[in-house]
Amino acid sequence: MGGSDSVDIFVIGGGINGASVARDAVGRGYSVALAEMNDLASGTSSAATKLVHGGLRYLEHYEFRLVHEALAEREVLWAEAPHIIKPLRFVLPHHKGLRPAMVLRAGLAMYDYMGGRRLLPPTKTLDLTRDVTGKPLKPGYRLGFEYSDCWVDDARFVVLNARDAADKGAAIYVRTKVTSVRREAGGWLVELDGEAGRQTIRAKLVVNAAGPWVDQVIAGTMGRNGAHHVRLVKGSHIVVRKLYDHDRCYIFQNGDGRIIFAIPYEDDFTLIGTTDEDFFGDPKDVRISEKETDYLLSAASEYFAKPVTRDQIHWTYSGVRPLFDDGASAAQEATRDYVLKLDGDAATGAVINVFGGKLTTSRRLAESVLEKIEDVLGKKSAAWTKTSRLPGGDFEPLAFEAEARRLGMDYAGMPARLLRRLLRQYGSKARLVLGNATEPGDLGQHFGWDLYAAEVDYLVAHEWARTAQDVLWRRTKVGLRVSGDEVKALELYMATKGH
Repeated sequence: MGGSDSVDIFVIGGGINGASVARDAVGRGYSVALAEMNDLASGTSSAATKLVHGGLRYLEHYEFRLVHEALAEREVLWAEAPHIIKPLRFVLPHHKGLRPAMVLRAGLAMYDYMGGRRLLPPTKTLDLTRDVTGKPLKPGYRLGFEYSDCWVDDARFVVLNARDAADKGAAIYVRTKVTSVRREAGGWLVELDGEAGRQTIRAKLVVNAAGPWVDQVIAGTMGRNGAHHVRLVKGSHIVVRKLYDHDRCYIFQNGDGRIIFAIPYEDDFTLIGTTDEDFFGDPKDVRISEKETDYLLSAASEYFAKPVTRDQIHWTYSGVRPLFDDGASAAQEATRDYVLKLDGDAATGAVINVFGGKLTTSRRLAESVLEKIEDVLGKKSAAWTKTSRLPGGDFEPLAFEAEARRLGMDYAGMPARLLRRLLRQYGSKARLVLGNATEPGDLGQHFGWDLYAAEVDYLVAHEWARTAQDVLWRRTKVGLRVSGDEVKALELYMATKGH
């Protein structure tokens, strides 16, 4: 067994909630360690619809606190990470026979009013017979509404929170399983088994942010049988070849009361999702079902003039949302709000169990967790993340194009597509990836599309990438573009480099 360390706070789970809590806590002066049993963002946090949004449909379920908080966070997060977050315009066609136009107008007016919007443009009404966004749709759609939300690269959002936490002194353990958590002498002994072998860390307080596995941690790792707080709801997405040429997204109402999105994705694709159905298996085995595929194809084809068919599907992904079990009858009605449960105190050892949460509200969730931590451990320094920047995000929200021009001038010998992707993923740190290179050949071995050894080396050294899958699907989305042989070449490179 390795050595024994001591921290104030031990975080279980390397999704967006765990990474955000670790970052906020270490920035306030607490000593922090975080363990993730797989790769960062390898669960729910990389399987989202990739939106920073208020949740227009949550208004129908009277989740006003959640919507207000989420709307207010859109521009906070955009300012925090203007490289991986960008504004989007969503088009909501009015569908006769579903929600009346007056209801849609009222909901969007509330959305605008509650939002604390400064930079995002307001809602407007569209004539779909004249507007470019009406062209891909069936001729029957005439009235539409266009409103603002934001896009986020979900997995990179997690990694950058973890990177900032580590830069501020947190210990981040990936591919490290927490095998036991037990109270001892007014605190916790946390046993780990992972890359660094077995070790034990003493902690004053534990944050259980294990997402879909939160109940398993309570019941198994912590030895408290019978835990049942989480309702697992599966959401699946399909990615198809690009369905239209403009840059707007669609939000489509369905006859069952649910909605789906169709969103421009990685330049050449359209992302369609999501589904909502209860899930009862092991979260690591989640896959899209034939029924879900049919549902998404049918829902999209209800609106698009050209039917969306199975042979257009390029990729699919599924995730399990760990919603707090509030007893709602339908999966889509279960609360999307987060719930925090504190158990114990400073004398006996305290644990905070985190249920639910969304990418959009992760920073505020962390602040709420920190309030509970302060009640137990005492306050160190003030909340700080609201005006902070994530690594690489040190430019203004509206300055992305100016940054792209500057990077293009500094690396004139590089393809514009490569520079734009690197800027979108790494922001100002794209220069660390590129180094002194003047042409693509200077970046080392080529693994297909625009992925070179210099970027792989950077991801291994700075972002905990260990496998080809980490690089191709979570740190980047180059996996959409590469062949099986190119994947094998990357796997071999990472293995021979000791990665």
